[in-house]
Amino acid sequence: MTMKTVREAAREKLKGYCRVCPECNGKACVGEVPGMGGAGTGASFKNNVEALAAYRINLRTLHGAKNPNTKLELFGQELTTPIIAAPITGNKFNMGGALNEEEWAEAILRGCQDEGSLGTTGDGPDVALYNSGVDQIAKFQGRGIPFTKPREPEEVIKCLKRAEEANVVAVGMDVDAAGLITMAVGPKPLDDLKLIISSTRLPVILKGIMTVDEAELAIEAGAAGIVVSNHGGRMIDHTPGTAETLPEIAAAVDGRIAVLVDGGIRSGVDVLKMLALGADAVLIGRPLVIAAYGGGAEGVALTVRRMTNELKQAMILTGCASLNDISMDVIF
Repeated sequence: MTMKTVREAAREKLKGYCRVCPECNGKACVGEVPGMGGAGTGASFKNNVEALAAYRINLRTLHGAKNPNTKLELFGQELTTPIIAAPITGNKFNMGGALNEEEWAEAILRGCQDEGSLGTTGDGPDVALYNSGVDQIAKFQGRGIPFTKPREPEEVIKCLKRAEEANVVAVGMDVDAAGLITMAVGPKPLDDLKLIISSTRLPVILKGIMTVDEAELAIEAGAAGIVVSNHGGRMIDHTPGTAETLPEIAAAVDGRIAVLVDGGIRSGVDVLKMLALGADAVLIGRPLVIAAYGGGAEGVALTVRRMTNELKQAMILTGCASLNDISMDVIF
């Protein structure tokens, strides 16, 4: 299996939903939601890609960083790469349904586990989608993170209890899905967040933080981590790219909780940039859709491995022996 064969197979299975473009930049799929595109004019999706591309890298070769170490600890887990799968569901209406939800989750979880990473699962209009993901994670001895939508607090708490029973690594909530008209979800005030987070022994991650003030609220609520994310540009038009907002948010958080990020990350160099801008790890979405549809778990593992190897090469060429060495000094 090669990336070429994975992409060719994915192009057939995703026909009508994703063109598997040579460059995944949101320009060919503007407004295709449901589907794989960005909302409205697609500006938020495109801004993610363009914001990352705008950063340049300082090349350094007079050093001893010959064999970079990409290991890290996150939510109590030892990982060999900072590249994690983003939570995605809705295979039938977003990707055409060539994979069902169980097949999708199995491919993501197994592929990530094989590369020493973490898979995640998502949620949808029917809570059965969330439950299915938790059941799949349980088959992997709890090595995964289920994300729920921002349902009413009592419903979220039920989801978290189910996750506890599966002994998962952590749980997440897509707070950036608050505007979904197909679901009974909405914004979460601080009191609701405190109630939800205090209800579980698991680390809770809030995904969809794009401002410093909301990062501070996440910390006040007791979150163990945040994901700087605009939901892949799929929720609201004209947000900045995540690489634009990440540095200020990471500086404000200052190591108090974990900071993850997604949005437009397509290569190991992109991963390096996001880590330099302050992220502890990154979430990958659309590239792993192509990987899973084109090659199942093996395709997912191949993609994570490729990006990790690209990250290692980028670390060699910027003088970073470990992830802790990656700082703003990498950025030109």
